[in-house]
Amino acid sequence: MNDLKPKEIATGVYCLSIGTGIKQSNIYFVQSGSSWALIDAAWQNRSQLIKTTAESLFGMDTRPVAILLTHIHPDHSGSALELAEIWRVPVYVHPDEMPLASGKLIPEYFHPLDRWLIVPLLKLMPRQVLESKLSESSLEDVACAIDPSAGVPGLPDWQCIPTPGHTPGHVAFFRKSDSVLIAGDAILTVNLNSLWDLLMNRHRVSSPMYIATWNWQIAKESVAVLAALEPRVLACGHGIAMMGSETAHELRTFSDRFSVSKKGLPH
Repeated sequence: MNDLKPKEIATGVYCLSIGTGIKQSNIYFVQSGSSWALIDAAWQNRSQLIKTTAESLFGMDTRPVAILLTHIHPDHSGSALELAEIWRVPVYVHPDEMPLASGKLIPEYFHPLDRWLIVPLLKLMPRQVLESKLSESSLEDVACAIDPSAGVPGLPDWQCIPTPGHTPGHVAFFRKSDSVLIAGDAILTVNLNSLWDLLMNRHRVSSPMYIATWNWQIAKESVAVLAALEPRVLACGHGIAMMGSETAHELRTFSDRFSVSKKGLPH
């Protein structure tokens, strides 16, 4: 799905899918009353597309009450800084995610891809170039910590659900009234751990991407937390939204297999 047109997946919840293949990511425009919030911000250099899409949904010169990030990874936070500056709104993340807002390399937050590839490559860069790149990705001036127990800024009818594992401060967002779950990368509907599934464009409930996940055991526990919510709509950071009465059953079935599998990559 990459037609660059937002799709309404639930009342007042619009998904825009940006990119293709492994570089595809979803962002969400979520309306609550007369206001709205943006959940996630795709890769860098997508701000104009996101702004134009928001105006197509909510009118010219519209701006959200807040930008909410499920987590700080470049495919979810890449355009957050520019959008925050354009709209003059804060970017909210979980307190445990705030250290990543600096853009600095934090060893205790590394996932396998960081250790195996990203950090070794960055060490080859001239220091000035590296510092410039890290500065460009810093959200320090716009990031604010969200208190999950205090509700969701701009979305009073939603809950913030801590779902650590993929990153230390990953969160999901849940609207209890109609069981809509925006899960970020805590759970996916496309298997990014399988090149074959990607090539076949196969969509099903799947785990987060292993090589980009900080703590695999905690990620399993977070999947169980989401399964217990019994969503009727499952909207993730990657893949197509699942809707209908079977969604909760499919997520629960996956969670049960995921929790006991050794490597944690059930098929």
